[in-house]
Amino acid sequence: MKVVDANVIAYLLIKGKYSERAKSLLKEDPEWAAPLLWRNEFRNVLTTYVRNEYFNLSQALFLMNKAEELMRDGEYQVQSKDVLELAEESGRSAFNCEYVALAKDFGVKLITTDKQLIKAFPNITVSLSAIAFS
Repeated sequence: MKVVDANVIAYLLIKGKYSERAKSLLKEDPEWAAPLLWRNEFRNVLTTYVRNEYFNLSQALFLMNKAEELMRDGEYQVQSKDVLELAEESGRSAFNCEYVALAKDFGVKLITTDKQLIKAFPNITVSLSAIAFS
């Protein structure tokens, strides 16, 4: 199992700098997990792409459906206490700390592209760009 943030999900479905790495990650371990928050963050990414006319609403809905299918059995709630403690300890947003809390709960690493989050939680996070694939 891999805990991934919304950016990793976005790179998997929207061509970008780390898309090939996201595809390799999924191939290596297709069991991805994320807090329910991933949906809101991914919707925000899609909204930005639609507003900037990179693709239209129909394409955004298609990508959202693909993402929901991918994450169907990998969505989890996290404890508010854990999130707030991590946010207070690190200075990072509660949004970011939801992913960290979930990774801690499962005893796995959080895969992310967020450099500030990696710096704040070096023992829990791994950069998508730094993963060695077999």
